[in-house]
Amino acid sequence: MSKENKVRMALANNLKKELQERNMNVADLARELKLSDSTVRSWYNGEKYPRIDKIQQLADFFHINRSDLTDSKPNNIIPITKTVKIPLLGEIACGDPILAEENIEEYIDEPVNYLPNGKCFYLKAKGDSMKPTIPNGSKVLIRQQPDVEDDEIAAVLMLDTNEATLKRIKRSGDTMFLMPDNPDYTPILVGKDNPVRILGKAVKYTAEL
Repeated sequence: MSKENKVRMALANNLKKELQERNMNVADLARELKLSDSTVRSWYNGEKYPRIDKIQQLADFFHINRSDLTDSKPNNIIPITKTVKIPLLGEIACGDPILAEENIEEYIDEPVNYLPNGKCFYLKAKGDSMKPTIPNGSKVLIRQQPDVEDDEIAAVLMLDTNEATLKRIKRSGDTMFLMPDNPDYTPILVGKDNPVRILGKAVKYTAEL
């Protein structure tokens, strides 16, 4: 096998492994990356080798290093579960990208196998408006996305105050409410007098004992 073929097959094998670990197929990956199915399949089958920017796009999506995709690994080695650093956000400036450096307080190591697809970040729950579902002080893992389904818990940026809050989304026609799980708190009506932006979907939380 030529060196060029070995390089293509190394990436193909690593790509297959990353997809298998996430129970994904070529069509799923192509859809997530907004690429054609034929392009991703050519990488998957070792027919073509992606450009460096596409390798970085793949690495970012899987939360791994580029070398994890490009290096050839012996088949008899059992890989150690990889971890990635997930940012914990503090105050969020309205005009900045969510994951801007100035928004990040610290990083939390998280096993890559247990992460959802896409970009993720942590938020710290403040107060007890989401008890008993989410205790005060919990670190909540958020999958970054611009909207969530009705009745899901979202990280929401209050545009008037630049504060991020965790609330359950409820819709009635064109009206959206931010609902606390704690009945002692009042729902928040979203509108032009109280504009918000959904940052992502709450996936899980961790809490200190």
